[in-house]
Amino acid sequence: MESFWRKCSTCKKEIPFNTFYSVCSVSTCRTHSTNYVFCSLPCWDTHVPIERHRGDTAAAIEKRSPKTAEEERPEADKKRILVPSASASEDDILVVASKVKKYVLEKSGLSTSAGVYDALSQRIRRICDRAIEEAKRQNRKTLMDRDIP
Repeated sequence: MESFWRKCSTCKKEIPFNTFYSVCSVSTCRTHSTNYVFCSLPCWDTHVPIERHRGDTAAAIEKRSPKTAEEERPEADKKRILVPSASASEDDILVVASKVKKYVLEKSGLSTSAGVYDALSQRIRRICDRAIEEAKRQNRKTLMDRDIP
């Protein structure tokens, strides 16, 4: 039985079980064939230019490694159906807070209160709900820019 979960894709350092690690937000870096994992943000930063990601579109996503080797079985073996929780999505912040804060500061010199992100997220949910209704009215399964009011 191995004493660590996986090795970092950049520095090859061991990533222990039940610890934080990072993955790349770019979908091709998370496919079964690549499945990159990084022990630290500097390792993820090293990966970005190698994979030719644009700096403004790639991000590091923090995750936690499995607690034990048994917990790491492939998803197909677990046979779970994941249903999104309605209450969880109502609490999520749907905007990138750092980007909003930077925009407001550069545009006006103003600081941004934490409540702004909740208010923006609520407004985005309402816009999305209206757009979803419009797409359904037109019997489409794809939400499109023309559905946004």
